This record gives sequence, C-alpha cells and structure tokens, in this order.
Amino acid sequence: MFDYPSKTEIETISMDLLKQSKSIDVFPTPVNSLVQFADLRIDSDVDLSKIDKSYLGSISENASKKVIESLNQVRGLLDRKDKTIYLDQSLLKSSQSFVKLHETGHEVLYWQNEFLAYVDDDKTLDLSIKEEFEAEANYFASTILFQNDRFEHKMSKLKLGIQAPMDLAKHFGSSIHAAMRKYVECSNKRCALLVLSDVSKRGQQPFCSKRDYFVSQSFTETFGETYLPDKFGYKWSFTKDYYFDRSRYHEKGSITLDTENGTADFKYHYFNNTYNAFVFLFPIGEDCNKKV
Repeated sequence: MFDYPSKTEIETISMDLLKQSKSIDVFPTPVNSLVQFADLRIDSDVDLSKIDKSYLGSISENASKKVIESLNQVRGLLDRKDKTIYLDQSLLKSSQSFVKLHETGHEVLYWQNEFLAYVDDDKTLDLSIKEEFEAEANYFASTILFQNDRFEHKMSKLKLGIQAPMDLAKHFGSSIHAAMRKYVECSNKRCALLVLSDVSKRGQQPFCSKRDYFVSQSFTETFGETYLPDKFGYKWSFTKDYYFDRSRYHEKGSITLDTENGTADFKYHYFNNTYNAFVFLFPIGEDCNKKV
C-alpha cells in the first residue's frame, strides 16, 4: 500500500480539482465535469463489455494491445496518448462514475505518467488492492467522489444505521457498496459491514458467500477479530433473508457472534440491491439515536 505522504498529496490534488472545476459542494458530485476539466474525454461509442476487433481501430495501438491482453472483464481504460477514457457501459452508472474517476486519477497523479495506457478490471478497482499505482488511483477516486471531508461532515448529521450510507450514496452519486464501506471506516461508532454474494439457487441447500467485511476502528478496539466463515449456511438468519428474498430491506435482525474478546450479541440492518446483500452490524446497546 502507498505511504501517508502520498495520501496527503492525493487529497490536495483532488481538492484542487474540485475547486478549480467549481465542483466543490455540488451534489451529486459532477463526475463528467471533473473528467472534462482534467482535459480527458469519455468515448461513449466504445463499450468494453462488447469488445471486438472493429472497436480497436478507435483506440491507439498501445492501448489496443493492453485491451487484447486483458479482455476478461475490463471495466475501464485510459488511453493517455489520446486523453480518452473507455468504459464497460454495462456497469451501473454509479459504478461507471468510480471508474471514470479512477482513470482520471491515473492521468492527474503526475508521478503515474510513465505508462501510456492503463487497463482496469475488478481486481485493480478493488479498494483492497496493494499495487501502488492502482491503490493511489482508487484512493483518488474515492476521495474526490466523496469530496474529501464533505462525506464525514454529512454523515455526522445522520443516525447510526444502514439507511445513512444509502442516503449518502444518493447524495454523492456513488454506489451503495462504496458509501457503506466508507461510512463504516469513517464511523466513530462500533459497527461493521458484511457484504454477501453468490446466494444459492432455489431448490439447492441455502448458502451464500462472504464477499467483503469492513469494521470501524472502535469496533475492533472492543471486539478484536470477528470469527466469520467464508460461506454462510442455513443457520445464519441473513442467509434466509437472502435466499428466500423475504425482504429487500429491514432493520430487525439480531445475531450472536464469536469474537476475539468473547461472544457478543448484535443487531443488524439488511439490504439486498439484487447484486449483493449488505448486513450492517452493531452491538446491542450502541446508541443509534446519537449521531455518528
């Protein structure tokens, strides 16, 4: 992962771009304006989810080679020679926004100019990636999309719960997944987010998989490590929520978990956006009415 001085520089660059493009405190964050101000264009005629040889003629030779080498699930491409961004247009608009800003990061973070093209897939766009340039571009995209400290300022006015990051996602124009992760990681409350995927089909034994798990600092300080499996079977109440699709949203879940510091009882809020299910956890007794 990149070091802290680099983070400070990225925050400065993102804030300068927000201010100079007159995008600061404009909501949802005007992503296309930011891209344009960075002297980049988006080619909407090329859809990376439908790559064939006929498309490659509109992309420079250097970038074309990179696309051919990485045809599997390319989500975004920056051709620095032509100053053009290409997208997988099958992505949700909110996900496209993050990809656009990630590619913009590769352009405006001046120390990344050693490559003429960047090709990004689900791996490089994952906020957990360790590769330095990709981690920096992801940090830039998240920082500018959530307008630096504006996210924490907004969340400080909301009550603890899954509805808060859902509202913040709409406010900033981000994906729900990204807003929920940032919400948990910025919270001074004891809370955690479990992201579920790969729910089994009807007629099969009910199970789902753990895609991601994020915790707040105060959650870790209280409970240490949480012992969660990679797959959840029928005994887990949120597996039943997911498998039977009984409710896309509810705030009535309860669960007991084994943690490094003992067994603890939690409440959970649940949301299924059809792509993933989100389980927002907090210990019984945490004050939800007190703002984060």
